[in-house]
Amino acid sequence: MLKVLGLIPARGASKGVPRKNIRELCGKPLLAYTAESSLSATRLSRVVLSTEDEEIARVGLSLGLDVPFMRPADLANDDTPTFPVVLHAIRELEMSGDRFDAVCLLQPTNPLRKANHIDKCIELLERTGADSVFTVRRVPDEYNPKWVYWRETDDRMRLSTGEILPIPRRQELPPAYHRDGSVYLTRCCALHSFGNLYGSDARGYEIVGTDHVNIDTFDDWAAATSLLEMRSSSTEN
Repeated sequence: MLKVLGLIPARGASKGVPRKNIRELCGKPLLAYTAESSLSATRLSRVVLSTEDEEIARVGLSLGLDVPFMRPADLANDDTPTFPVVLHAIRELEMSGDRFDAVCLLQPTNPLRKANHIDKCIELLERTGADSVFTVRRVPDEYNPKWVYWRETDDRMRLSTGEILPIPRRQELPPAYHRDGSVYLTRCCALHSFGNLYGSDARGYEIVGTDHVNIDTFDDWAAATSLLEMRSSSTEN
């Protein structure tokens, strides 16, 4: 059975929604939703919070998260890629003697993620032997790459696939998918071998029929509030 690290990255200097990781969303910090889903997942061996911010670290501890180290400030800038943040966490834990087969990146900006989404991704990684698994959703037909055009500088339209003609009927479109950002799961050996979160064999775990939001702006925050309120109302009823 794979030993999997759940890693929650939460820096303090968010721009779109200031301090969003600990800002209250429907009565509790945004971070709490990812803490709950990750701690409820049965396939994560350990759940660690990576932050450079002392207040976020205190909130994380109060939510039951492990905060065994503080992230360096130079890995918490607006333009810091995710990959070095993941590597830093793995190296810090390895130095303390804790090694993992895979790391599961869980961003707090996806508060509607469910624990079983995490477990199903781990099961898929284990079953297939893939380098990575990430959650995906179907792209609406009108945005299918077979129907999407690039506009050239002279206003000439070119299909994104490079084909000459679009597929004429919706029923003939092959299904297309987009990453939804809820779960990114990667074998540690693939991280080191390929220098990214995907490796050479990436699989998608499709999430069907559940609400989704990825919070980057105040409009996203309002959408998340509405979706969580509806979820709470349906649970109560």
